[in-house]
Amino acid sequence: MATKKQKIPLDERLKTAASNVTDFVWITELADLPQWRIRLVRAMRVFYAVGRDLAEGQLTLRAMSLVFTTLLSIVPLLAVSFSVLKAFGVHNQIEPILTGLLTPLGERGTEITSNIIGFVENMKVGVLGAVGLAMLFYTVIALMQKIEAAFNYTWRVTHSRPLHQRFSDYLSVIMIGPVLIFSAIALTGTMMNNEFVVWLSGFEVFGELIRTITRLLPYTLIILAFTFIYVFIPNTKVSLKAAFIGALISGVLWETSGYLFASFVVSSGKYAAVYSAFASLMLLLIWLYLGWVILLVGASISFYIQNPEYVSTPRQRILLSNAMKERLALLIMTKIAERYYQKKPAYTARALGSQLNISTDLVRRVLDALEAQNLIKQSNDKISVYLPARPLDEMQLIDVFTAIRVANEDRHLNSRKIPRHAEVDRIINRLEDSNNQILSQETIKDLVSKPPPPK
Repeated sequence: MATKKQKIPLDERLKTAASNVTDFVWITELADLPQWRIRLVRAMRVFYAVGRDLAEGQLTLRAMSLVFTTLLSIVPLLAVSFSVLKAFGVHNQIEPILTGLLTPLGERGTEITSNIIGFVENMKVGVLGAVGLAMLFYTVIALMQKIEAAFNYTWRVTHSRPLHQRFSDYLSVIMIGPVLIFSAIALTGTMMNNEFVVWLSGFEVFGELIRTITRLLPYTLIILAFTFIYVFIPNTKVSLKAAFIGALISGVLWETSGYLFASFVVSSGKYAAVYSAFASLMLLLIWLYLGWVILLVGASISFYIQNPEYVSTPRQRILLSNAMKERLALLIMTKIAERYYQKKPAYTARALGSQLNISTDLVRRVLDALEAQNLIKQSNDKISVYLPARPLDEMQLIDVFTAIRVANEDRHLNSRKIPRHAEVDRIINRLEDSNNQILSQETIKDLVSKPPPPK
């Protein structure tokens, strides 16, 4: 007699399915797969990494911060853009563009747009005076700085632009960016209203094609704008391919979420009853927050596309033993000195990480310690390279070990603040004397100029 097949509980089936997906994504050897499955696995790994970043909460926290900064800066930003656009005679385009951005808010979006434009028109840049004008630009630059900090976090960049570079770069975006955007929109509108295009649209085939282009136009403009943001804002070199892929996904998310949010607004009569006069503000805050989250998600996708080695590496800080720090410091210092001594192109942090088979984050920690002790210095290029800060024959090996030993000490917490003990001090002094005796006899130049040992 046939036995009845035992039914597997739903939670067990879900666990098995999740385990199979995990094995497929992380354990499968990519070399054994066809090309389409390799792309699928890599895409799944990227989305897993982005989901992990969202779950950690930092992206959403920074999006909240940007919402607050945007509320403070939107009127000054538009006032500056209005002044620039007025010189080109396209200042009247601000209101329809702003209305378009706030379309998901429905009637409330139109109301908010009218209020903002009213504030902008009342803010006459010419009568603000020197101090008022300076504060106006400071508010705008503060917004750009906050945006850069959020993107730098996503890209694991620890250094912001220098102060002078912030002013030049940010003002370039503020002055030139709106002109290019509004010119592109105006050119597109002119083309769509051209007599020849109107004539072509009378034919069924061409008419459908033109209507399709018109429907895709908002997506195209958003994707191009996001690509520009992802390339320019982070203080590192972003490849156009990575920026475009991130912009493509975030642009589609932006437009799609706009339609969904508009549906939510239509059915949000209860919120208006609860929040009364604050309903418009609440919806604006939610839409701004959603927009910033989408922008940061796209930046995160761009980062993982360009740096696939980070996909399986969590963001949390990896701890290094003192022995490992010392070994890495001597290795990194030797690598930098070899390139300099042999007159070869200098290393970037990422190239050093590839050479040593460790993450760029760990390399940067050691580089920062060496730089703090004036052993190395960064170039001022878009992607910094590292060079010796002093002649190689003036840097003793003990200097490298000392740089690691005193890293992260400051005036609030250092060895001088700790209570003294005669026997402990004696042991520490003996250890330091021994290290000095051995390591002070060789310099970095000795390491890189000695011939390799015979095989």
